[in-house]
Amino acid sequence: MEARAGELHSAALLPDADRGALLEAALADLDRAVAALRSTGATQTSAQAKNDVADSERRLLRTVFQDAPVPLFLLERDGTVRRVNRQAGALLGSSAGYLTGKPFPMFCDLATRATVGSHVAGVFHSGRRQRSRVRLLSGHGPVEVDVTFARIWVTGEPDPLVVAATAPSTREPAAQDLPQQVTATDDAVATVVHRMDVLSTATGMLLDDESFTESVAVRRCARLLAAELADWVFIDLVRDDLLTRNMVIGPDDERSTEVARMLEDLDPAPGTLPALVHASGRSVLQAHLDDLNALGTSPAGPPVCGLIEASSLICVPLDDGERCHGALTLTVSGEQGPFDLMDLGLVERLARNLALVIRAGRRYRRRAMVADRLRAGLLPPELPQIPGAEVAGRHHPATRDTGFGGDFYEVFRTGSGWGLVLGDVCGKGEDAAAVTASAKHGIRLLARWNPKPAEVLSMMNEALIDDERFVTAVMAYLEPREEGLSMTIGSAGHPPPILIRRDGLIRTTSGGGIPLGLFEDDFGVGVEHLDLDPGDTLFLYSDGVPEVSDSAQVRFGLERLIEILAAHADRPVADLAMAVEAALLEFCGGDLRDDVSMLALRVTG
Repeated sequence: MEARAGELHSAALLPDADRGALLEAALADLDRAVAALRSTGATQTSAQAKNDVADSERRLLRTVFQDAPVPLFLLERDGTVRRVNRQAGALLGSSAGYLTGKPFPMFCDLATRATVGSHVAGVFHSGRRQRSRVRLLSGHGPVEVDVTFARIWVTGEPDPLVVAATAPSTREPAAQDLPQQVTATDDAVATVVHRMDVLSTATGMLLDDESFTESVAVRRCARLLAAELADWVFIDLVRDDLLTRNMVIGPDDERSTEVARMLEDLDPAPGTLPALVHASGRSVLQAHLDDLNALGTSPAGPPVCGLIEASSLICVPLDDGERCHGALTLTVSGEQGPFDLMDLGLVERLARNLALVIRAGRRYRRRAMVADRLRAGLLPPELPQIPGAEVAGRHHPATRDTGFGGDFYEVFRTGSGWGLVLGDVCGKGEDAAAVTASAKHGIRLLARWNPKPAEVLSMMNEALIDDERFVTAVMAYLEPREEGLSMTIGSAGHPPPILIRRDGLIRTTSGGGIPLGLFEDDFGVGVEHLDLDPGDTLFLYSDGVPEVSDSAQVRFGLERLIEILAAHADRPVADLAMAVEAALLEFCGGDLRDDVSMLALRVTG
């Protein structure tokens, strides 16, 4: 019998071997071996002899089974794989240990699973051989084979077993089905390179959005995975402490689009795989999906996995290391072959990166909300109108940081005139906002009793000396005169205001001074007295205006600012400020790295 097994094995290696005939011959030899061994066992009388025969029988059967030239699966009555031979493991691209104990229909595509289950049950009860054409889901892709099911009896077993023997399908393969001639090494290298490319692309896409917008990150990640790794991608996120479906992406055809739209409205139910993975925080890889209800059932009743023809599945938690934000699920059909551990590692890494972006995005939004509230309290919603003048202000926050910047401006009434102030606190964030509030309200309060800019700024310097941040500020005190306004400007280390005379002459004021909060004894204020005639314009601005830079790190600068002011000098001051803001945004391509603030006043009478 061993010689016969060797002959069959050698015959299978011939180029023109008839594997169908070899299959029938192997089954016939297997039947004869069982009959011979049963007969031999009946002639033994002593216990020792029976044991020797049993051992010999097992060795012989194991040899015949393992060395058979065709893939063989030994199945129990419920279809569970009891044992596979070497050819069967090679066919499915898996080890015998992985295949053993799993339902044989699990390794078949969805269209033939039910048929295979029926054949196993039928052969077990009737004893008649049955043949069926099956698509097996191997690690190299789907393989179409003819499977012959036969019942056998094994000594010592209370129930018969079923042998499933496979042979290549007799159907002529289409040109696109023919395997490409690549070595196992080339295929492994290509797979690793592809996974590295997917990871690199995903990381780049996630980091490309500096605002960490959650919806953008989720959509980009899902589309990449659907294009490169899976047929279907499900992303479920926690909203109000409930796991809800956020996105479903499948193949790009009309039916799949309708299914995806339906599944997006189907939140993962308790007990489904995404819910279990989210609750446990542990990933799940089902290389061969054995439960079509793993993703729940559709509203119409069929299992979701059956609806999307899933045969292999990965589900991983979206865990950032501090909390789990949801679950990421990928499925493939038999066309792409089953997922493996390398796929699981890749998806886990991507899920971790996506979870970190989700965490950063939510923190970003919380900080943005705080900054908006602070900004609403520190920047006036509208400015009061000064008799004999028109005034307008503009503020544009930095686009690269949600932390509240230190810019502030205000127009306020004093005892006998009006006050203007524009300042900038060093740094960003909540601490800077607190100093901003102190400086703004402090200057306004002090000016009610003493409108002189030098004295107001000096007292404000003393108030801020214990803070860890300094403040640059410029304050103007305006008093009416017979025609126009009289103005006193005090500067504490701030960029000098620009004066635009009605005849077109443009100049900067003297500026100067020391920032508030730096020095207690050596503090000084730069002071200048000016008369403003009707048609004259005063333009105050923060240091973020001239420091705006383009992609080549070229600064906007004071000269460009003066050119913009000259070009729009005859426009209303509100339009003048908006023209400067538009020029800044165009120059930097919308990428403001610091807040910009402007305050413009024009004398009208």
